Amino acid sequence: MGNIKQGGLPAIPALTEFDPKSGNLLERVIFNNRLLFMAAIALLTVLLAYTAATRLELKPSFEKMIPQSHPYIRAFLDNRDALRGLGNSVRVVVENTDGDIFDPDYLEALKQINDELFLTAGVDRAWMKSLWSPGVRWTEVTEEGFQGGPVMPDNYDGSPESIDQLRQNIARAGIVGSLVANDFRSSMLSVPLLDRDSATGKGIDYFAFSRSLEQVRERYEDTGKFRIRVIGFAKLIGDLIEGLMKVMIFFALAVAIAALIIFAYTRCIRSTLLVVSCSLLAVVWQLGIVSWLGFAIDPYSILVPFLVFAIGVSHATQKMNGIMQDIGRGAHRLVAARFTFRRLFLAGVTALLSDAVGFAVLMLIDIPVIKELAITASIGVAVLIFTNLLLMPVALSYSGVSTAAAQRSLRDDRSAAQHRGLGRLWDLLDRFTSRRWATGALLVALLMGAGGFAVSLQLQIGDLDAGAPELRPDSRYNRDNAYITTHYTLSSDLFAVMVKTPPEGCLDYRTLVLADRLAWQLQQHPGVQVTQSLVDAMRQITAGTYEGNPKFFSLQRNQDVLNYGAQQASVNRPELFNTECSMMPVVAFLKDHKAQTLDEVAAIAERFARENSTDEHQFLLAAGNAGIEAATNKVVRDANRTMLFYVYAAVSLFCLITFRSWRAALVAILPLVLTSILCEALMVWMGIGVKVATLPVIALGVGIGVDYALYLLSVQLQFQRIGLPLADAYKHALGFTGKVVALVGVTLAAGVITWFWSPIKFQADMGLLLTFMFLWNMLGALILIPALSHFLLRNESKGARFV
Repeated sequence: MGNIKQGGLPAIPALTEFDPKSGNLLERVIFNNRLLFMAAIALLTVLLAYTAATRLELKPSFEKMIPQSHPYIRAFLDNRDALRGLGNSVRVVVENTDGDIFDPDYLEALKQINDELFLTAGVDRAWMKSLWSPGVRWTEVTEEGFQGGPVMPDNYDGSPESIDQLRQNIARAGIVGSLVANDFRSSMLSVPLLDRDSATGKGIDYFAFSRSLEQVRERYEDTGKFRIRVIGFAKLIGDLIEGLMKVMIFFALAVAIAALIIFAYTRCIRSTLLVVSCSLLAVVWQLGIVSWLGFAIDPYSILVPFLVFAIGVSHATQKMNGIMQDIGRGAHRLVAARFTFRRLFLAGVTALLSDAVGFAVLMLIDIPVIKELAITASIGVAVLIFTNLLLMPVALSYSGVSTAAAQRSLRDDRSAAQHRGLGRLWDLLDRFTSRRWATGALLVALLMGAGGFAVSLQLQIGDLDAGAPELRPDSRYNRDNAYITTHYTLSSDLFAVMVKTPPEGCLDYRTLVLADRLAWQLQQHPGVQVTQSLVDAMRQITAGTYEGNPKFFSLQRNQDVLNYGAQQASVNRPELFNTECSMMPVVAFLKDHKAQTLDEVAAIAERFARENSTDEHQFLLAAGNAGIEAATNKVVRDANRTMLFYVYAAVSLFCLITFRSWRAALVAILPLVLTSILCEALMVWMGIGVKVATLPVIALGVGIGVDYALYLLSVQLQFQRIGLPLADAYKHALGFTGKVVALVGVTLAAGVITWFWSPIKFQADMGLLLTFMFLWNMLGALILIPALSHFLLRNESKGARFV
């Protein structure tokens, strides 16, 4: 088996001459017990397919989206019971398209919507607010003292008199811009949600909740008189799940594209079906194991099955190509399968381990949804060892490939050797092994890397656009968000600092003064619309106690006055502090949730908390959706570079183990580094920030991209180590695995580019980034590996035998 024929190709024995006891232990166990192995695979497939079909769930969670060990989030979770309305909530705006809110028909429709939402499973009813909520109250100062009551009159009957009373109550309540639009054409229902359904004890079914909102929307908008707009995490997740139903179409399209391209290359139906089937089998195994372990699928991890399929296609195609070439040279299909197994198994395992590390490193990010993505993806990559590295060659040892396909492959190789067909492309690529072309390629790569690095320095963390960046700008959700931002003074982006004291401590004059100073400092930032706290309510109540005298629109040192103000505030504004008066939030309403705004507001609050927190009063960051997103951005920022460092360290280690040469490892790694730099530059150019949705792509590009280098370089080194010069070794590697590297790069890119038309923007962004990384890693492998090899591996020869 170690004899070399003319042209550097190994001699292949006939089946009668082949020793079944040859090869390593794994090869002997698998191929000498092929029927038993195939039966075990079939049994596992049936069991895992049944598990996936019966137990797999699509279940997103608000808590899974936040970094639970971050100080901001720990403070929020520890005090969330005292901070109702500052966590997970939705806002529903009902607009009168034919008039204003002072329309009996409108108010009746609003009442019905209020009642429906109030009774919806998962709603925190005690803190729900609307014009029909008894907790939404007005207060005024009269000669006789304070007067107040619910904004919706107790005797409301739709008459002009009761509507006039409502109009007056709205003005006195000061809710224009918050619960009532500035143009009085719409009003808002603020609907806080529980973490778990109080009736079932289970987490909220966001898709079902979103569908219930859509049913309300459809029922009332069908009248043509009302328009309903909904924003909030629950609705966003519902829209994402709705869009993900369409992802199945893109998955099926990617499978079809992969099958067509592979068939166009092989012209062999059986081998094409085997490549696709083994890759789909990996997806079934992955989903079955994930559901068996109790994990659920969410809008982020639902993309993992496609990535598993894509990686599987890459490895299966390499195995199929190797077997096809050996059969074309006269080998029996069993001998060809075992030879291909020997040549490519180590490179395949190393590539899959690199892929797995690329996924597993994501577990460093302290966000449960990314950790679960890392676990499910690592499981998917692990099963590829069985379904693609082991099952594929065993299955091909039975089926083989068509004679026509094998002969065509041989003719293509002969044509390439005669500098015709693909041989012209191989001749062009082979020039990069010469000093002149290698130097030029490396200089161009260096310039591109330097330019890309300069651009990548502008890469930002977090969202760069208003609204929900996960969806397209023209989506219904983002149109609703734009309407609410335009017509309401208070935005939906809340950043809350929690002021924690001993019981009754929030009434301490010094604590209230500090809370007021914090609010003032936050208001100086141009991204803050307005702030709200207990101090504002107590000022108004104090001034009202003194007949509205503006001199008393301030905090009083007299404790009795402060106590009275808190007592009145507990009736009209109970959300401003808890019942023990040990927690009060200072809430800043932000103009947007862009990364820069969040960072700057958080910096102001952190500095104030650091300078003023004592045992009597602690200023804790942060609650509100903007506070949670600020914490998420910090975790992503800290994890970004650390994650890349560990990915490259692990991939470098695997390359060292595989090649047993630091020079070869460097040749494999440097093209990946260039791709990572250019990918970050592309993100800057496309206006994409590093966040939960895009962070995995950066790691995955490294893990998946090294596959190309491992397959191409491993074969090149085998030929070099039997004595062939670099140019000849590289040309043989191109013929054996290089054309499949190009085929796989094009196949994967063609599959993911279809994501561009997805209604989910982050999936479209991932599709573009992955397309770029698949193609650029392919080009980097085909061009930079020979160029780098000229300087680092030209004299690589250890007398190893090619088998």
